[in-house]
Amino acid sequence: MTDLVGHKKKVTLLRYHPTASNILLSTSADSTVKTWDVEKGEAITSMDVPDLTQDIVWDYKGDSYATSCKDKNVRICDARSASVSLTIEPAHEGRKSKKLAFLGDSTKFLTTGASKTSSREIKIWDLKNLSKPLCTETIDTASGALIPLYDQDTNVIYLCGKGDGQIRIFEFEDKAPYLHKLNDGYRSTQPTKGVCLVPKRGLDVMKHETARLLKLTNSSGVHPLSFYVPRKSDAFQDDIFPDCVAPSHAHSGEQWFSGSSKEPVTMPLNPALSGGKAAKKKSFKTVSTLSKELDEANKRIGYLEKKLKENRIAFD
Repeated sequence: MTDLVGHKKKVTLLRYHPTASNILLSTSADSTVKTWDVEKGEAITSMDVPDLTQDIVWDYKGDSYATSCKDKNVRICDARSASVSLTIEPAHEGRKSKKLAFLGDSTKFLTTGASKTSSREIKIWDLKNLSKPLCTETIDTASGALIPLYDQDTNVIYLCGKGDGQIRIFEFEDKAPYLHKLNDGYRSTQPTKGVCLVPKRGLDVMKHETARLLKLTNSSGVHPLSFYVPRKSDAFQDDIFPDCVAPSHAHSGEQWFSGSSKEPVTMPLNPALSGGKAAKKKSFKTVSTLSKELDEANKRIGYLEKKLKENRIAFD
């Protein structure tokens, strides 16, 4: 266990790096954003922000991260130097909390917030030109923040309203009009307190389950919400299940900080290919196995030292 000590006030958000091992992004009520080397237990960068940070997200490779702030601005930052490279000023005119998402490996970026009239809205931006949004979709006038969950394998956005029970579903397309509403999504009388996506490797792909959300509520704990594509075939559907992010790191934290830039390691979801081109899983050894290996190694060392002494060969 490692204690990461550096923030002066309550830590509000944490995000692990998408491709590098043991790199963690954090923000706090002390108006700073820090990047940590968890293995070394120290902050490697720190950036001051003018007000309370409302969201932080990594980009596809983890070369940059974005922050939204109570001052209504969104900042795109170089992750290794903790310097601001791009600013959306303001991203949304309203005072509601702004949430963010990089849209896969495209140059498009998503923000949610509110308009001057307090209508909740979603905007798509081009990182090459942030002078105005590519499109704006007005949602409703509810008070809670909109939490965007982006599935980069299917280009589907699950738009979850904090404090209400509805989940809206949009498809992102990297050309105008950019957003396509798929259906009415999911409705519930239980308000959402928090929500996240389950990794693709945890889904029942043979039943065509394309997404599973874990919804946190105030009264009844965590609810799994599954989304399926209706198909009659019992065969694996490779068009809706491309290779997904694997539970392996593309490079070490030290390599990343030195300038290495890699895409996430991927693995197939087809059960017939597991063990083929799938990412290699780390093997773990029990204490008894390690103790046995250590005993054998010590016996081997003793035997070799004896031979060296017999032949009068000096060693340390």
